[in-house]
Amino acid sequence: MKNRIITISREFGSGGRTIGKKVAQKLNIPCYDSELIQKIAQESGFTESYVQDTEECSPGGFLASAFSNRAFGKTNEDYLWEVQWKIITELAEKGPCVIVGRCADYILREKAACLTVFIHASVEYRANRIVQVYGQREESPEQRLRDKDKRRAAYHRFYTNMKWGYAQNYHVALDSGVLGIERCADIIAGLYETTQNQEA
Repeated sequence: MKNRIITISREFGSGGRTIGKKVAQKLNIPCYDSELIQKIAQESGFTESYVQDTEECSPGGFLASAFSNRAFGKTNEDYLWEVQWKIITELAEKGPCVIVGRCADYILREKAACLTVFIHASVEYRANRIVQVYGQREESPEQRLRDKDKRRAAYHRFYTNMKWGYAQNYHVALDSGVLGIERCADIIAGLYETTQNQEA
């Protein structure tokens, strides 16, 4: 039987990372988020900051040059995508886990029994939250949200040809601003346990 994995995609500031960790704690399974970036960096030889930045670059940025440079062979970003694919697949083969971001929902679509989740919230909720979590910066919180989400969506579309955040591409979409972080984690853990019992 394929291992059962929870993949969490999220709008910036919606608390997807926190929710993923809470779900993993409730189910007593590993959660891979920053740990995933560390593994990709170690295997690829790139810095963790470079690896993290590749998920938040749009075709108007490095991907435009990456696409045009493919005539000269594989780009750094293509190589990172291959390393990311390999590591996410290996983690899923080890056993049940939660994976946050990095297009894991797409990479594991035929390799694991995934519960795919998208976490979103209103701009107001997310703007307040990123100021609380990351602090105030010169750029307005709303602009930071727009930029981050635009880059994530562009990266996801570029490598998966799927629309990021489109409800039909996920099993469940949750509004963390309305439901709250803890309630979202409870719902996801409950869905995971329910489907596990049905399969048993």
